[in-house]
Amino acid sequence: MQDKFAIFILTHNRPDNVITYNTLKASGFTGDIYIIIDNEDKSAEKYYNNFGDKVIMFDKKAIAKTFDEADNFNDRRAIVYARNSCFEIAKDLGIKYFMQLDDDYTAFDYRMDGNYKYGISPIMSFDKTIEILLTYYKSINVKSIAIAQGGDFIGGGKSVSNINVVKRHLTRKCMNSFLCSTDRAFKFVGRINEDVNTYTRKGSTGNIFLSIPLLSLTQKTTQKNTGGMTDIYLDNGTYIKSFYSVMFQPSSVKVALMGDNHRRLHHRVSWKHTTPVILNEKYKK
Repeated sequence: MQDKFAIFILTHNRPDNVITYNTLKASGFTGDIYIIIDNEDKSAEKYYNNFGDKVIMFDKKAIAKTFDEADNFNDRRAIVYARNSCFEIAKDLGIKYFMQLDDDYTAFDYRMDGNYKYGISPIMSFDKTIEILLTYYKSINVKSIAIAQGGDFIGGGKSVSNINVVKRHLTRKCMNSFLCSTDRAFKFVGRINEDVNTYTRKGSTGNIFLSIPLLSLTQKTTQKNTGGMTDIYLDNGTYIKSFYSVMFQPSSVKVALMGDNHRRLHHRVSWKHTTPVILNEKYKK
């Protein structure tokens, strides 16, 4: 298999609102883009009308049997099925490297300048950005790399937490966008909050997942954008969503209040209890 690359946009019931597709084009991406849908999507025909042979459909019920959903519900309105289908889809297409993206991204930006000073400027050469990310990904032994999210930069350049992130250049979480390889396949776990479930549970056993905070993506507020996973979030709430991660990693993840003025329940990860810490050999007795 050659080192072919493609972007997979995971979408459901939004055939006329695949925002990420246009954002990628506006950001200068010229490579292959595939639209990943499931066989339970009633708007499938419209996807085929809009995107033709770039639409790939997978069997949602069949994929459900391949991983731990962490519950006994029958509600499959979740993205985890599409995430886990991508590795086989990539193999079938002869693609070794791929990036999974949600369908509601409105912008891709640089968050730092050449001197690591905070600032926002739009990515206009996404081809080059992917080339650099792929070169780095190939050189290290990690399962997946993600682009940071806009919410990671709340507080801007004066935020102490942002400054610390920039100094480290990397963070151990990995959410929303996933640069993957068929040679490094893994299973996302849990019906909801699958990204947190996966990078904490698998991270605790030595698998490495990373985010690069020099870049960011911006997406629409989930519960204000119809289709996708909005319905399941509205039905279940953030407490149940976050508790999936507690079930998978109870030794280091808990549910806690998040925010200042509008506080809500959210997962909280204790990183020193989540990922293995390797001591330098100079401390060996």
